[in-house]
Amino acid sequence: MDPVIAWYQPEQEGPARQLWSRIAETRCVPMTDNNSNTKATKAQEFIPIDSSCPDDRTTPSHHPPRKKLDNRASTFNLNLDHANLIGKHGGCPWRELRSKYDRGVVGLHQEIEDFHKYISPTPEETYVRNMVVTKMKKLIKELWPAARLQIFGSFRTGLYLPTSDIDLVVIGKWNVNNYERLPLRTLEQAIYQHNLAEPGSVKVLDKASVPIVKFTERLSDVRVDVSFNMSNGVKSAELIKKFKLRYPVLYSLVLVLKQFLLQRDLNEVFTGGISSYSLILMTISFLQLHPRQSALTPGANLGILLIEFLELYGKKFNYMKTAIRVSEGGSYISKEEVQQNMKDGYRPSLLCIEDPLNITNDIGRSSHGALYVKQAFEYAYIVLTQAVNPLNSYLYDPNKVSILGRIIRVTDSVIDYRRSLKESFPVSLHPEMLLNGSGSSDGENEEEPDTSPDSSAPGSDSDSSSSRGDSGVNTNTMVSHPPWHHNSFFHRAGRGGSGGTPANNKHRRYSDNGNPGAQNGRGGMHHRQGRGGGHGHGRGRTFSSRKRRKSREIDPQVNL
Repeated sequence: MDPVIAWYQPEQEGPARQLWSRIAETRCVPMTDNNSNTKATKAQEFIPIDSSCPDDRTTPSHHPPRKKLDNRASTFNLNLDHANLIGKHGGCPWRELRSKYDRGVVGLHQEIEDFHKYISPTPEETYVRNMVVTKMKKLIKELWPAARLQIFGSFRTGLYLPTSDIDLVVIGKWNVNNYERLPLRTLEQAIYQHNLAEPGSVKVLDKASVPIVKFTERLSDVRVDVSFNMSNGVKSAELIKKFKLRYPVLYSLVLVLKQFLLQRDLNEVFTGGISSYSLILMTISFLQLHPRQSALTPGANLGILLIEFLELYGKKFNYMKTAIRVSEGGSYISKEEVQQNMKDGYRPSLLCIEDPLNITNDIGRSSHGALYVKQAFEYAYIVLTQAVNPLNSYLYDPNKVSILGRIIRVTDSVIDYRRSLKESFPVSLHPEMLLNGSGSSDGENEEEPDTSPDSSAPGSDSDSSSSRGDSGVNTNTMVSHPPWHHNSFFHRAGRGGSGGTPANNKHRRYSDNGNPGAQNGRGGMHHRQGRGGGHGHGRGRTFSSRKRRKSREIDPQVNL
């Protein structure tokens, strides 16, 4: 069993599991030859049945991919380090929000709702991040008065976890193609001089494809990544925020999937995983091409959607021939078509995702460990399918053992970190930081990041300690009259399998030009009243300042 991906389930525990585990982990021990000073390797002649027998087989005999040492959420080797990782709080703190769960996919849906409530940012976490951004704004203003600091990534979209980093970009008069002229070292020295970072945490990655300065803020222990003149990151974040408005279920699915990859150290390209942006685009494509439009409504069963997502990218998707496109309504295309638009000498990667802002760019080009992610998705699909199968409904009691907890755990370190933030940074002393202090370069003319509670989030109540500020669907009503009650759980109509070519995948591919009533009654994203896109599209607000309009601009060629 790979200690990165899986751990033993409760029904697998027992004397038989312990014995077979010891057999699997048995390794040769060095034996001393009496006739010489050299050591000869000799296999052990017996395996102790009693687990109390002393031996040195306490470590696994295989070596998984490298692990990020600074990842609080990591559940690496949970089987052998259970007490240190989740021994204090149990690993499923979201279950404290509800007294009883239903069986099957309904119970899984309820757990995803509660996980969303629990993992969503608290006011203290929002305040801490705004405080860090305010400090960086002052520093950038002091170093380069004409430069602007902008937020992008998960903090801008609101799709961030408690341990996620803050992505910042400095917009100034530098040549982004000439990395040697970027003031990376100047920023590094200024961070040390202003005592903003933990000692030894500042790292300058000047040889990366996107040079950045990484550091950990000293007081809050929040990680920060700062890049220069990468304006596409801001545009990508605004694009994701528009998709959040279109697909209400996107928020909950992304939070679960990001936690799933984060605890397995598969959320970064350099640790053998995929980027968060790739994961979000995969989720958007899944929702765009879903055969049941009723599954995209706020009352859809999140458990069914999660299992279908894991089935698609863990078992069905053809990574060798198929590429993902989210623009123009979404479609699957052949990698040959993608390569025609790419620069000479570039080939589509294994996980090929066309950049919706630049068709010549492959978002997944550096995801060399995509097959590890596929393996993890397949494992999760198998585990959840067995847990929610109606034939096993009495074997898997969700009120005794968490269904979602079979693939996701929140470590004690994360829980203690969130509690320490709440105690160290009481938001009642600085309520203004919940509304201001983030999202702008100098306090003016910029969109605020999406740090407010999501209006489309499922399942909420008035208790701020449990709801985390979410609002939406009444859980009791959903359980009594679920809109997905008569849907077949394994229904996969219209979904192309791994054996078929993109030409055989009969997914709809349409262009939403903003006409009223397009896409089964949904209007175009650029034609919603009061939210116009860039360059005069839609009936948006008018701006008297050219600078303000330019900061909100989104590429008009991107058609959702």
